[in-house]
Amino acid sequence: MLIRAGYDITLTFNTPTALLLMLEVHPDREPDLMSRQVPQFDPPVPTQRYLDGFGNRCTRVLAPAGPLRTSLSFLISDSGQPDRVHSYAQEVPVSDVPSDCLVFLMGSRYCETDLLTDAAWSMFGHLLSGWSRVQAIVDFVHAHIRFDYQQARATRSAYQAYSERVGVCRDFAHLAVTLCRCMNIPARYCTGYLGDIGVPAVPDPMDFSAWFEVWLDGQWYTFDARHNRPRVGRIVMARGRDATDVALTTSFGPAMLSNFSVTTYEEF
Repeated sequence: MLIRAGYDITLTFNTPTALLLMLEVHPDREPDLMSRQVPQFDPPVPTQRYLDGFGNRCTRVLAPAGPLRTSLSFLISDSGQPDRVHSYAQEVPVSDVPSDCLVFLMGSRYCETDLLTDAAWSMFGHLLSGWSRVQAIVDFVHAHIRFDYQQARATRSAYQAYSERVGVCRDFAHLAVTLCRCMNIPARYCTGYLGDIGVPAVPDPMDFSAWFEVWLDGQWYTFDARHNRPRVGRIVMARGRDATDVALTTSFGPAMLSNFSVTTYEEF
């Protein structure tokens, strides 16, 4: 199947300001692109692209004073298959976790493992290890947090989401990631596109989505605590410890968001 996706974002700056963007498809999915992935800027600005320490594609620009619009539209091929399910996948003992995965066992800015370890073990320590334990964590988070776009808060952490019981997709992902790490299951935060493909459309404005991946049986598997079901058409942009590592835009000075739209849909 083919998916059309993209964004149109405008930020306004008082003075020339350094800006870091993480808005392109992850290099893992670049072979699936059916059209060029070339972000447009208005007014035109020089760009510098690089891969960060997590393998995400980043773009640096110096935004001029005033509004800066960036947009992108691309066509990508997708298998049309839902997220993989491997019900018998087993946890990997910490002693056998690859060194480059150890960082995804540790606490991070939005994933306070130290505050949730006791709760995690009391809820999930008695369960069978492996896929079923991860699914139990996802089931808990899905039921525990009430999705409310109006309650979005950029500074909400996993522990705060656990306590407040409200949030958006990033809060679902942060809490699930944290509980998995508390149970010694490597988990990493993901952001990208997820349209209403194969499911009833929702009336909410389209946005980027957040989900997470866990390391079981020597490979990464996708889980989604907000939707709690395998989905079709997931397009990853970036992965990291939490939302800090995969921020869509990082402005090194004051910036005002004046326009934001995201599109992703199956193209026939």
